[in-house]
Amino acid sequence: MTDWTLIALVAVITGLTVTLVLLVVWFFVVRPHLDRKVQQLIDASREVEPKVSQGVKRGVREAFRELPETALDGSLKESTRQFLKFGSGLFENGLSSFIGNADDLERRSPDSSRARDKD
Repeated sequence: MTDWTLIALVAVITGLTVTLVLLVVWFFVVRPHLDRKVQQLIDASREVEPKVSQGVKRGVREAFRELPETALDGSLKESTRQFLKFGSGLFENGLSSFIGNADDLERRSPDSSRARDKD
């Protein structure tokens, strides 16, 4: 046998051996482990939805229970009053109540201060 034939034969046998070992490890170690983990995730996902819905129901129930208490202390009336005041100010003055008129914008713009400094 020539040297090249011997090297090729050793390479093929080594490749087959490594492939066989990898397949054995995959089918008897890795795959069963992954199957168990996937099953655990599926079981956990089935438990999440009922717990979330129970938590939401409990939170809504507590919020409605506390709603009359907060309405009685006047905070609901005060927030309604502030909202109405804000809405009427917006209706009367338009957007100028927020951003100002053209003179205010000119005074606030950084370009106008540079222009004044140059003059």
